[in-house]
Amino acid sequence: MNDSLHLLDATAQAQLVYRGEVTPLELVDAAIARIEAHDPALNSVIWRQFELARERARGPLPGGPFRGVPFLLKDLAGGAESGQPLSYGSRLGLGNRADHDTELVRRYRAAGLITVGRSNTPEFGITPTTEPAAFGPCLNPWNLGLSAGGSSGGAAAAVAARLVPMAHASDIGGSIRI
Repeated sequence: MNDSLHLLDATAQAQLVYRGEVTPLELVDAAIARIEAHDPALNSVIWRQFELARERARGPLPGGPFRGVPFLLKDLAGGAESGQPLSYGSRLGLGNRADHDTELVRRYRAAGLITVGRSNTPEFGITPTTEPAAFGPCLNPWNLGLSAGGSSGGAAAAVAARLVPMAHASDIGGSIRI
């Protein structure tokens, strides 16, 4: 079963947890294995919080609709999670750590999602391509000769490559659509 978990969307993965067919830790470990195996070519996940994710997966989780499902947060302000890196895709932000959880992050956690890392984004989310100087370009998993578009490029590439079934994305200037 674990070899095919990446083929399931977030709803199907959550249903497996609710039915007791897999544990949240198994879902998290499967996502981590996919990230480790496939993300070096993509550069979609710039911060990994694997041990924290495993710790959370072992502990009590809320009974939300996505209980135990691995997830990525975008490296911009909306995805601020207390104590975790938050660089805004910029060299100026390297070493910065969020001092609070945003309401969005609290709601993601209440829904049962387990953050395994942060997705690549252009500096301050400004440009229509995910090619920050701080982390380098995020590549399109369907054509490694192209970069991922929009400020949610890392999230989109990670989901398209089935590293995680769902990721935080936002759209002010076309990010999700690009």
